[in-house]
Amino acid sequence: MITACKTKKEEVLNPLLAEFDTPFQVPPFDKIKNEHFMPAFEEAMKAHTLEIEKIANNEDAPTFANTIEALDYSGSLLMRVSSIFFNLNEANTNDSIQAIAQEVSPKLSEHSDNITLNKPLFERIKAVYNQKSELNLNTEQSILLEETYKRFVRGGANLDAQKQIRFREINTELSTLSLQFGENVLAENNSFKMFIENESDLAGLPQGVKDAASEAAKAEGKEGQWLFTLHNPSVMPFLQYSENRELRQKMLLAFTNKGNNGNEFDNKEIIKKIVNLRIERANLLGYATHADFILEENMAKNSEAVYNLLNQIWPSGLNVAKKEAADLQALINKENQRFKLEAWDWSYYTEKLRKEKYDIDEEQLRAYFELESVKQGIFTLCEKLYGIKFKLNSEIPVYHPDVLAYEVLEADDSFIGILYMDFHPRESKRGGAWMTSYRDQSIRDGQFIHPVISIVCNFTSPTANQPSLLTLDEVETFFHEFGHALHGLLSKCTYISLSGTSVSRDFVELPSQIMENWVIQPEMLKLYAKHYQTGELIPEELVEKIKAAAYFNQGFATTEFLASAYLDMAYHTLTEPLDTSAVDFENKIRNEIGLIPEIPFRHRSTYFQHIFSGGYSSGYYSYTWSEVLDADAFELFKEKGIFDRATAESFRKNILEKGKTDNEMELYKRFRGSEPSIEPLLRNRGLIN
Repeated sequence: MITACKTKKEEVLNPLLAEFDTPFQVPPFDKIKNEHFMPAFEEAMKAHTLEIEKIANNEDAPTFANTIEALDYSGSLLMRVSSIFFNLNEANTNDSIQAIAQEVSPKLSEHSDNITLNKPLFERIKAVYNQKSELNLNTEQSILLEETYKRFVRGGANLDAQKQIRFREINTELSTLSLQFGENVLAENNSFKMFIENESDLAGLPQGVKDAASEAAKAEGKEGQWLFTLHNPSVMPFLQYSENRELRQKMLLAFTNKGNNGNEFDNKEIIKKIVNLRIERANLLGYATHADFILEENMAKNSEAVYNLLNQIWPSGLNVAKKEAADLQALINKENQRFKLEAWDWSYYTEKLRKEKYDIDEEQLRAYFELESVKQGIFTLCEKLYGIKFKLNSEIPVYHPDVLAYEVLEADDSFIGILYMDFHPRESKRGGAWMTSYRDQSIRDGQFIHPVISIVCNFTSPTANQPSLLTLDEVETFFHEFGHALHGLLSKCTYISLSGTSVSRDFVELPSQIMENWVIQPEMLKLYAKHYQTGELIPEELVEKIKAAAYFNQGFATTEFLASAYLDMAYHTLTEPLDTSAVDFENKIRNEIGLIPEIPFRHRSTYFQHIFSGGYSSGYYSYTWSEVLDADAFELFKEKGIFDRATAESFRKNILEKGKTDNEMELYKRFRGSEPSIEPLLRNRGLIN
């Protein structure tokens, strides 16, 4: 039950503080205005503070129920307001929302610290923790107790008063810096606009790309021109197909220099401050590095395990990448071009070589990957695996006209949750793709709280001449994010802090990445890969070409990704403050790992949002860690049949429903029967036979 301290009249005036009178109690986006947020935040923090005081000052002896459980149940109003606000700040922001974020973020940091540094509260938690062996708790309760105690210790509860003051200052500053970092990247994404006036400069670009650029220019009042931006559906096909090498260079340099232009949106000093504050905070808590602090909560446990994983893959990936670079240079020479391969040539010549070797190109594939067909294919896959269904509900309010809302149902039509999907780029949305939630699943007072989940992407937009046609990479992204959504939707946990995707960073990608394995399975392609004009299923010969090209360019894909994982670890295994610029530090790491100059980091430091404004610091490696799990796990589906219901139900029961209610490796072993092997991953990437 969400409570607030306002009068009934004031609750009516602020929809965030009232009970949601909407289908399935989803957020009333049609009623929420920006001016509602700060009063709602203030009221929610007051309500949460009262709840905490009641727990901390309880005269009864501390028990699991009156302390640990009560703490997990507290703050529901603040959680609700925060989830709505910060999701909007990511997916549909504006100057007003960004100003509120700057104002409220340090207040929320202070509020959080007020809880974790509340001495009477921690004493009660510690009292329960010290008698855990006598409490006869079930597994989920034991983990909640363990996680709660660790959260407070890691939140500074054991520090002396003087150190707690500094700890608070660091957290407040980090909250503001991380927010500013992300806002700068969004501003840089939106500020670059390359208008092309001469049609000859569009040589090589597919018609759909030109049509989208024409419509984008028209929207900017430049009819008769073509506009290209740094949003993925614009910049990536330009680099892949444009014959104009000078313009490819301009686009790639603009993309890779986001946050590194010496302007008001420059992120280099912010990076230095974030890295150094993280070192200081780790030291205050008794850790040598920020990575030590983060990794003890992950499956990896320490940086040695992370580097061991990366080092097993890097040499093979780098060797293949060097061979790929030589092949591309040979193609350049074959065309009598007199230049050395550069980073802005890689995608263009890779696409040429792909067509030459496999007689396949991305545009040929796009025609079979209409967004609506891919979506229906994913729905069909989910029904085959888990028996679940998706029902469009246009009565559910949404935060933007582009957003679709679905009821998610079991085979017997019983309700699971709500899923929003938001597919296309706009200036109010940050780049990339992600899954998030507006309400996490839990059980309270015997009542099952149904989740409200959202997928946000930046897929190719439809044009006047054709629907949204996805690249194969975008199809994989859609399947990936849908896997995260299933993790949130199918959760069956009691406690909200353990439910859904509230798992270790290097386990959370398993449900998402395993979904990618279905994308190019021939049996799966027959369910969704249909020509958008004729309805014809993708031809067998094209499927064979896709399979034959599966290992193509894997050296590039492996090294550009792992290089960023190395960069993340390098920043966060520092024991002394960073005293050079982010660019110099990045170049140092590039040289140390031997990344060839023709391949940029997948994320350069100044726009590496995962680690500087997201939750992946010391955790970018986790995609690869989880890829080991997903490649190994999918081997079982291949053995039993890729639509095998019993295998899927085991995955649902042991992984998707469990959240963090048990040891994650134990959960994996219950599904798979053993710990994972790295060999399926290496085979999938073509790095071993």
